[in-house]
Amino acid sequence: MSSTTLQNTSEPVIELHQLRKYYGAEKGIEDVSFTVYKGEVFGFIGPNGAGKSTTIRTLLGLLKPTGGSAKILGLDPILQGVEIRERIAYLPSEVHYYDEMDSKELLEYSARFYPRSNPKLITELADYFELDLKKKITDLSFGNKKKCAIIQCLLHEPEVLILDEPTSGLDPLMQNRFFDLLEEQNKKGVTIFFSSHILSEIQRLCDRAAVIRDGVVVQVENIQTLLEKQMKKVRIVLTHPATLQFPKGSQNITEKGRKISFEFLGKVNELMNWLSQHDLQDAVLEEPDLESIFMNYYKR
Repeated sequence: MSSTTLQNTSEPVIELHQLRKYYGAEKGIEDVSFTVYKGEVFGFIGPNGAGKSTTIRTLLGLLKPTGGSAKILGLDPILQGVEIRERIAYLPSEVHYYDEMDSKELLEYSARFYPRSNPKLITELADYFELDLKKKITDLSFGNKKKCAIIQCLLHEPEVLILDEPTSGLDPLMQNRFFDLLEEQNKKGVTIFFSSHILSEIQRLCDRAAVIRDGVVVQVENIQTLLEKQMKKVRIVLTHPATLQFPKGSQNITEKGRKISFEFLGKVNELMNWLSQHDLQDAVLEEPDLESIFMNYYKR
């Protein structure tokens, strides 16, 4: 996890204040407010459809806000979008390119839009991500198109990376290489805004995170605080039938003979201590999906 957050001393890089976006009478996002500081790796988490992409597109000026305000690097995305785009990079969840170009042509074409671009990075990053630069875009898999987009984002050495579900399409090996690359960028001072519905990605990379549900940011948390509120799904098989006294924090208990499942919200050490006191044939602990965590977190 990044250790560069200096919330009390660093300058704000992304500022959202009561940002709203409505599509007619239908709510996209409502009163979204948070600040991302220079050098921070900031997570933005929520289930699919929660409003993450709408927030990002409104922040970037790709969608006109219904109300509220947004700033990037102290600049207004609507009035000063050109200047902002020279200094940041945006990676959307899905990318679409000119199919008849090959990867190298596309990346060289893209690099020419930026006065600070470094064309030497094309070959270097293509080797790193094992991207065939000679293949036409139309022949690339979704994962290879995503690699191309990642490289495109880094060619002009941006000050801020805004990433929307960036790992979709990448296999586990490439995901790890991508995370390593982001950590290197952050060490150089790049501020990273990382949107995802995968809690483990946020846990690995981020200092803080804003949690969005149904278009509303319900909390901005330090990651460690968020993790302490995680729920575990527990499935056990007893060696012999027994009547159990479940630990405090157990809920949604299901018992079918020797097979038992429940959800546990509390300290992991307490759960492990309880498990060790019973004669078990099998035990499985799982992280729940993010929606389950949110429902437990915000029902309390």
